[in-house]
Amino acid sequence: MAQFALTTSAALLPFNRGAKQWPKLFPGLSKRYGTDLALFTSFRKKGVGFVASGTTGWSGGVAELSEGETAPQSYVWPDKKQPRVCILGGGFGGLYTALRLESLVWPDDKKPQVLLVDQSERFVFKPMLYELLSGEVDAWEIAPRFSDLLANTSVQFFQDRVKVLHPTDHLGINGRSGSNCGGTVHLESGLLIEYDWLVLALGAESKLDVVPGASESALPFSILEDAQQKVDNKLRRLERSNFGKFSPIRVAVVGCGYSGVELAATVAERLQDRGIVQAINVETTICPTAQPGNREAALKVLSSRKVQLLLGYFVRCIQRVDNVEASEMSTSGIAAEDDHEKYILELQPANRGLQIQILEADLVLWTVGSKPLLPELEPSGKPNELPLNARGQAETDETLRVKGHPRIFALGDSAALRDSNGRLLPATAQVAFQQADFAGWNLWAAINDRPLLPFRFQNLGEMMTLGRNDAAISPSFIEGLTLEGPIGHTARKIAYLIRLPTDQHRLKVGISWLTKSAIDSVASLQSTLTKVLSGS
Repeated sequence: MAQFALTTSAALLPFNRGAKQWPKLFPGLSKRYGTDLALFTSFRKKGVGFVASGTTGWSGGVAELSEGETAPQSYVWPDKKQPRVCILGGGFGGLYTALRLESLVWPDDKKPQVLLVDQSERFVFKPMLYELLSGEVDAWEIAPRFSDLLANTSVQFFQDRVKVLHPTDHLGINGRSGSNCGGTVHLESGLLIEYDWLVLALGAESKLDVVPGASESALPFSILEDAQQKVDNKLRRLERSNFGKFSPIRVAVVGCGYSGVELAATVAERLQDRGIVQAINVETTICPTAQPGNREAALKVLSSRKVQLLLGYFVRCIQRVDNVEASEMSTSGIAAEDDHEKYILELQPANRGLQIQILEADLVLWTVGSKPLLPELEPSGKPNELPLNARGQAETDETLRVKGHPRIFALGDSAALRDSNGRLLPATAQVAFQQADFAGWNLWAAINDRPLLPFRFQNLGEMMTLGRNDAAISPSFIEGLTLEGPIGHTARKIAYLIRLPTDQHRLKVGISWLTKSAIDSVASLQSTLTKVLSGS
């Protein structure tokens, strides 16, 4: 059973899984339980909480206690002899590393205790966030709860934010595989976690502070809350307020990389004739690093949906104004007829021959730039304990170990790893997915005193969604091939279905998608028959 060390003012007792009400943590409170015990704890401090789940069988569960309860000072691992692995971040890198560790065969005395920490209660399959806007998928399909995914594993999950890292393996405390501590992690809830091995997979957040007004006016699109609570809700409000009016909804998408193009195509398809989508990019082309076939397919779709491309421009500033000011400043000549806020974007040409442009928008979507979270986690008195590059990523060797820290692995957005040509690997889901497999294996090797494997990225190709029933795929194993339209869309969904975490979740999502496809096919057939019969 998982255990926790508490302050002297509170005692933590195991709770029965079937209990309907949770006892409060007061000294002297006690109750007997049988062998089927479950421990569910939630601690809060200053409004930030974490959730721990565990049982004697190490299965998952979640519960929350009241706000004013005492936060523990130190986490006590269930077994004092087994290796302790702490994974920070539950994205592709962190979650899939945990699942990889769970799938490996371990000697009885070497199987590690694995603790996964993430600020969210859900894993998010980010490449499919766009389908939330189009209504093609449900949130549970691409954002399942960690507690559900880990229910049949030995992995423990805490919902909390990481505050400070204190690695000690660079000080010579780096024994081979015993209980020598590799450092500690401080969480915002007040909990202190001591680890033997650490995995940094914290991801990155949108970088909005590079342009004046962007932080206050633009909406990022990188996490579940962005897609559901911000962008989708904002679009719904705009659709309601503009219903029956002649003024179109104006959406500005900043950035024309993969994310910006996918977002522009999805929003344009959703709004159709009710909106105008303008996509801005500092480059003179969209998706400059994409395969030619994908780029051409995207340009064709954007053109068919009348997306206006403003290439060779960068956003100098964004200003939020009321409708009267917006109508006066806008160069479009369309008067505002509703009372929601509007935004003015000043575009500066990146090349000669272009003029400054002023755009008016009802919604600004930001897809440019990201910043890793590692620099924020270093102790203020010791800012250089981790070797970070200029972007804030940890420098690693080819085995994904952080340089100078033999007990810390980094992957995904948290890692600065170069390919055979010396170029930094892109911070994509495909890279993190492959790195998780190697990180799990190399942790096994390190704990069992075996040689570690060098990571080699295999580019399997590129995929992008272009709306409902439309996508583009350029597989790497067939040069020059690009699958477009419905065929590309189906291939992309199958590829992502295979990559969803856990067999159980894949099965549920697969059944759901097949059911939806069958319903859509029947509806399409009925519509076709209706048209034929009415025409005859």
